[in-house]
Amino acid sequence: MGKAGDESGDLLSVNSADFSTVTATTRLDRIVIVPKFSYKSMIQTSLKRLTFEEYLTYDDGTDNKYELMDGELVLMPLPLFGQVEILNFIYIAFYLEIQRLGLDWIVRQGSVGVRTTINKSRIPDVCVINGEEWRQNSPDSPAVLETALLLVVEVVSEGSIATDYRRKRTEYANREIPEYWIVDPIAAKVSVLLLDEGFYDVVEFIDNQKIVSKTFSELDLTAQQILTA
Repeated sequence: MGKAGDESGDLLSVNSADFSTVTATTRLDRIVIVPKFSYKSMIQTSLKRLTFEEYLTYDDGTDNKYELMDGELVLMPLPLFGQVEILNFIYIAFYLEIQRLGLDWIVRQGSVGVRTTINKSRIPDVCVINGEEWRQNSPDSPAVLETALLLVVEVVSEGSIATDYRRKRTEYANREIPEYWIVDPIAAKVSVLLLDEGFYDVVEFIDNQKIVSKTFSELDLTAQQILTA
């Protein structure tokens, strides 16, 4: 999606209680603040607010990925190795189950966005998409869907707790996504949220408890298998 290219300008180090040591790249119209390593910490630019349509075509010349939050670009930091293992495990489990059942569904990992409100767009860690709706999109169009996904998964990090548990919960419910998994290695639990009349009901799974999914009703996975992948 957008990219943050080599920018000319002054480099500035800033100390703060929140960011231990941060680096800011300054320009006349822009400040990019990069916190110390924390996967999925919010890294926002102060570039002029973008419309959703402008976000779809935003390109600053790099391979960086951005989410859109109220018109502001939010840079997606690199994941930790442990999170990559969890995401890959879930992706493979979903893919194999879709193949086993012969479903016309598609699973993608961290590469497809979903428009959640007028001026917000998220990139779930893992998502499951209806195949027919997927094929309605042109191969040349940005990979951001404006229809409800079947299921989304987010893996929690220290910097994403509030976002994954609160903000995205609200946004995904508004988008009418029927099932949302929050995989939390910090709290050692997997929360499965099922949409009911516009709100999510939550069931939490720990240790060797089998995950109960409405989307994948025959899936045989435990919380421990996911968290220790």
